[in-house]
Amino acid sequence: MAEGTNNSENGSHDQSSSDEAALSARLGSLDHRLSEIQGSRKIRTDQPGDGSGDGAARASAMALGFRLSSELVAGVVVGAVIGWGFDRLLSTSPFGLIVFVLLGFVAGVVNVVRSAGVAPGKR
Repeated sequence: MAEGTNNSENGSHDQSSSDEAALSARLGSLDHRLSEIQGSRKIRTDQPGDGSGDGAARASAMALGFRLSSELVAGVVVGAVIGWGFDRLLSTSPFGLIVFVLLGFVAGVVNVVRSAGVAPGKR
C-alpha cells in the first residue's frame, strides 16, 4: 500500500513539474512578445534629429501653439472685418461689429478645438 501511495505522489510531482515547465515557457513567450512591442513603440516615438529629442518635441509643441493661437486670432479678426463692413454698408454703427466679433470668436474656438483633436471634425 505504501508503494501505491508513493507512486501516486510521484505522478503528481511529475505532473506539477510539467505544469511548471509549460508555465515557464508561456511566461518566456509573453516576455519576448512584450519586449518586441515595447521596442516597436520606442522606434515609432523616436524623433529624428541630432540626438536631442527634447528640443524637437519642444519645437513641435511651440509650432502647434502658434498654429492654434493664429486660428483663434484669425477667427476674431475676420469676424471684426465682416462686422465693420456690415456696419458701413447698413449704417448700424456698433451692432454688426459686436455680433460678428462674437461669431468670429466662436468660430475661432471651434477651429482650435478641431485642430487640437479634442472634438471630431470634418477636415
